[in-house]
Amino acid sequence: ALESERQPVEVMKSFNNIHGAGFVRESLRGVPPAPGAVGLHNLGNSCYLNSILQCINHIEPITQYFLKGNYIKEINKTNPLGSGGRVATAYASFLNDVWAGEYSIIAPRLMKQVIGSFAPQFNNNFQHDSQEFCQFLMDGLHEDLNRVKSKPYVEHMEAFGMEDSKASIESWKKHLLRHDSIFVDHTQGMHRSHLTCPKCGKESIKFDVYSSISLPLVPSKDRPSIPLQDCLDQFAAGEQLDDHNAWYCSRCKKHVCALKLITLWNTPDVLVLHLKRFTFEKCPVTGKLLRRKIVDTVDFPIDRLDLSSYVLGPKFKEAPPIYKLFGVSEHTGSTANSGHYTATVRNSRDGKWYRYNDSHVGSTSGEAAVTGGAYLLFYQRVKGSLRWAGMEKQLTMVQQPQLYRQETYKISVEEDADGFREVRKKGRKKKY
Repeated sequence: ALESERQPVEVMKSFNNIHGAGFVRESLRGVPPAPGAVGLHNLGNSCYLNSILQCINHIEPITQYFLKGNYIKEINKTNPLGSGGRVATAYASFLNDVWAGEYSIIAPRLMKQVIGSFAPQFNNNFQHDSQEFCQFLMDGLHEDLNRVKSKPYVEHMEAFGMEDSKASIESWKKHLLRHDSIFVDHTQGMHRSHLTCPKCGKESIKFDVYSSISLPLVPSKDRPSIPLQDCLDQFAAGEQLDDHNAWYCSRCKKHVCALKLITLWNTPDVLVLHLKRFTFEKCPVTGKLLRRKIVDTVDFPIDRLDLSSYVLGPKFKEAPPIYKLFGVSEHTGSTANSGHYTATVRNSRDGKWYRYNDSHVGSTSGEAAVTGGAYLLFYQRVKGSLRWAGMEKQLTMVQQPQLYRQETYKISVEEDADGFREVRKKGRKKKY
């Protein structure tokens, strides 16, 4: 039965090439195919918003935090970088409708309006990049729920010459002086950035916080798809900065195209991988920058992504950096600001996969998302949970080392050509 005074609507037609425009869209009562598996009306090229909402809807600890009302006492109304709690409140209302079990389709109108009033770039019927929207939404929710009420001025710390462990801890402490929310708890990690001047050899090391990892794609004519491991290897291999991202060398007294090496220090419980499908290339004839989309299929794992070899910092056996996929934001079209966005998501309640095309919801599989349209990959830790991507434990290890003596042992596993494994324990040398 439909809600009183609400009319059924047409969903998939378009008007003036604007997906979802030209029709009144209201939430429709009905039973969804699974808890939380609700279709979202397209409100006028808002498929980018729908795609991201479907993915982050199944970040279980954050969704439960909102559904249980725990967010209310943590709303930060005075944060100038937030919306006074309006975005967080609208998102809580959206989640309550999604998980009420009373709607088959929801019109996320309040979410779109509130976000548009706070971020004018989204206050229109234009198509937008789902990765940019995801970054904005998660940052906005974090600032609305930031437990830090008064942010002190904090300078970036130069870590060159320091032990990595000490530098990472001091850098994280500085981060916590300005940022502390449930999103920091579950979705933020830290990487080590190492810059080297190609002119004089001056080096700089800093530990920076991230909430997503942008991976370069390395197409090859010899293979039908790109292994995700190749993208991770390319990310870990480093790059030379171009003129647009030049680094100022204090020794040379000028900006230089530095050599940059980024290494993951740790990884959060929820990991977002951004596949850099959209690139700019200089036309050899006109010299103008041309947009290009890489449409090659990236072959990414569904149930086991092991990042152990890419993590430089401490690893904990009760919560190793091994992940399973739970969401994919997908794009069809030639540019990020055109085309159409959909999502394939593993339901956090029944564990089954569903495909979301705006208001249309259907059963599918995780493997079906491995296409040339996969754009953002959402992973969650398979076993255990680490607050602050493990920095909480690392801090405790320093403050109370007697509690974590066993944690100093790391297991190194090597396979020979026949697949046999040799396991060696590497422990801290005793001091006499």
